[in-house]
Amino acid sequence: MLTLLSIVAIGFFLGMRHATDPDHVIAVTTIVTRQRNVARAALIGIFWGLGHTITIFAVGTAIILFNLVIPARVGLSMELSVGVMLIVLGIWNLRSFFAAVPTQVPQVHSHPHSHDGHVHTHEHVHVPGADSHEHAELTALDQRFGKTGAYQLLRPLLVGIVHGLAGTAAVALLILATIHNSRWAIAYLVVFGIGTIAGMMLITMSLASTFHFVGHRFQAFSHRLAMVSGLVSIGFGLLIAYQICVSQGLLTGNPSWTPH
Repeated sequence: MLTLLSIVAIGFFLGMRHATDPDHVIAVTTIVTRQRNVARAALIGIFWGLGHTITIFAVGTAIILFNLVIPARVGLSMELSVGVMLIVLGIWNLRSFFAAVPTQVPQVHSHPHSHDGHVHTHEHVHVPGADSHEHAELTALDQRFGKTGAYQLLRPLLVGIVHGLAGTAAVALLILATIHNSRWAIAYLVVFGIGTIAGMMLITMSLASTFHFVGHRFQAFSHRLAMVSGLVSIGFGLLIAYQICVSQGLLTGNPSWTPH
């Protein structure tokens, strides 16, 4: 028999386990790739968890209190949104990477000089983009809003909200199947969200610590992390989209959906 204490314990540890899902880790990795400050990385994890919890709590509470039923096509569409988001985040990182690569075609300039009636020239080479490396590393939105704290935290918050869409049905179905007291069920949602926040905070802090360690020793490798994380994010997003649209038949007349 479930007690309130067991519900709290199960909810917290399942929340921490939920934070380690591959799509969650890939998404936050694309955000913290260039983050070297562990404290700021922890905030990114906290705000991702907050966004995830907002969606889980809102939809889960509606299911518990009003017996809301999510149709298969709607559930698949919510999970598809995660795949689309991963693709967008991946493209974002790839754009940042390629914008940071300076053009390698050198430009030769000659400057004539006159000394004691004799004219001669000095030739030197410029590599386009070499002086604007740090500025090119950011996308247009990053250039405009990157220094504002609100923007840095808004992105993981929105990503967490989208991820919450894919997890609400499974969490709510688990609640309805095992917890008959609606207050306990809602308490489970809250504790599940706290566990998710804690788990993601630990993940982002670990990622930032790793990037900080690698970045000081292997600058070129650290720079390419943005490209690698972008490619992985796009590939995983395309895989999710294929499974939902083709394997589970979202675009057909008979979609098949099993919440997970």
